[in-house]
Amino acid sequence: MANVIAFLFGTIALILAIIGFIPLLGWLNWLIILIAGVGAAFGAASDKNSGRNFCFVVMGICALRLWMGGGII
Repeated sequence: MANVIAFLFGTIALILAIIGFIPLLGWLNWLIILIAGVGAAFGAASDKNSGRNFCFVVMGICALRLWMGGGII
């Protein structure tokens, strides 16, 4: 069950990440990293690793976008 919750948090974060790629909305990626982090915490409580790893991938995508934009933009 925790793996399913992790996938839901990851999916919500990924949908928001698509919006966060619009210029001047890069600040949204900070919120997305927090949402995906909560999903990764739920994924860590599960026996399976797929939900946790999916959240880590979303966090990595958002961190890359923040790095390219200088942290805010």
